[in-house]
Amino acid sequence: MDKKILPHFYVGDSLGGQQDWYSRITDFGMHVGGCAAITACDCAICLEKYFGLRGLYPFDSQNVTREDYLRFGKIMEPYLYPRWSGVDKLEIYLDGFGKFLSDRNVDLKLSGWSGENYFDDTQEVIRRQIDAKYPIPCLTLNHQAQSLQDYVWHWFILNGYELRDEEFFVQAVSYGVGRWFDFATLWNTGYSRKGGLILFEI
Repeated sequence: MDKKILPHFYVGDSLGGQQDWYSRITDFGMHVGGCAAITACDCAICLEKYFGLRGLYPFDSQNVTREDYLRFGKIMEPYLYPRWSGVDKLEIYLDGFGKFLSDRNVDLKLSGWSGENYFDDTQEVIRRQIDAKYPIPCLTLNHQAQSLQDYVWHWFILNGYELRDEEFFVQAVSYGVGRWFDFATLWNTGYSRKGGLILFEI
């Protein structure tokens, strides 16, 4: 199949959650630097909603409200709390989300896929993960492409892929929307320091 998009969830008109929902005054850390926690919240909800992994989301995963999501984000925050440098390494995410899962006795294997891996290998990994219905947290650090400036030093979720005239595109979920990017552009940042992907396996 040349195109696949995973089911996600909406909170009102928003595809998944948004860090902008948190107050700049009372929740400055989450507002400015909560992207890692937000992707973990979204993944936890999807894993409970579509894989039946119980105990990940303490509210109604079939009807995710903004109020419940905000409360859930505060539960996730201590595991992936915003830092001055951000959650800028895959290991920080693996440790934090891994502890969240362990505290809830959820047996889900996490692994990191470095941004230094080759494009072709990474494309196959993305296909395998999405074909297996796993959302993929993705970290982009610096990037030279102007079209990706909103995704610099940012965690978001890859939840779809499409082959267009032999070019591989991925759908990135963040800021309440899903946007399609040419993955070759997304992966080749032009900088030596890379982000990467978080992979799931039950």
